[in-house]
Amino acid sequence: MSDTILLQRDGALARLTFNRPASLNAMDFEMGTRWRDLAHELTSDDTVGAIVLDAAGPAFCAGGDVVQMATSGGSGDTITEMAGVIHDGIRTFVESSIPIAASVQGAVAGGGLGLMLTADYIVASPRAVFVSKYANIGLTPDLGVSTLLPAAIGQRRALQLLLTDTTIDAPTALEWGLVAEIAEQPGERAEQIARTWLDGATGAFGQAKRLVRSGAHRSFADNLDDEARTIGAAFDTADSKARVAAFAAASRSRRS
Repeated sequence: MSDTILLQRDGALARLTFNRPASLNAMDFEMGTRWRDLAHELTSDDTVGAIVLDAAGPAFCAGGDVVQMATSGGSGDTITEMAGVIHDGIRTFVESSIPIAASVQGAVAGGGLGLMLTADYIVASPRAVFVSKYANIGLTPDLGVSTLLPAAIGQRRALQLLLTDTTIDAPTALEWGLVAEIAEQPGERAEQIARTWLDGATGAFGQAKRLVRSGAHRSFADNLDDEARTIGAAFDTADSKARVAAFAAASRSRRS
């Protein structure tokens, strides 16, 4: 089994750690396959309620492993095939009903932006920096960057990052909406967020994530139909019935 991405379980919490620190966690072919396999493993496991995504070493992810691309002797078809493997993992995580919190530090570059944006809640170190760099080496966006980046920060700002050499710092990323918050200990904060999902109505948090993520790709009518089905299914769960009853009782008490 590859150790390029580590998996740790603590009850319903799964932690994925990018583990190629000497390469700034640049994703090579082995790591990409591991990413896809873990995505399918975790999203098909009913005991997983939340995921934390983080990285070992000084950087979150420098994108694809350009050194391997240059030295592997592969062709464009090889790169396309590998991108498809990684994309499979990204799509599997994004379309799932498991919420993901990410902790990022150091450089988040190129495809690392797309991997980061697989997460639904991103906590950044104050010293994190974010940059595209695709065009600098004559390549084009992959790993969901052309979709997930404008969804997060808007088309104009996404183009600003992709069409210039702009590097933004953590405060700018927060202002733009690229990350949710900044913390001195982003790993601890990301885990804290994930545990609030587990301590609360875990299924409802997961379905809220799924509805928002899938909504951008469907008609308004389809979204409304899905919302109606989902809230009805949620209402029939024992957890929801207990929480709704407690809320109603508290409301009646305040009125009396």
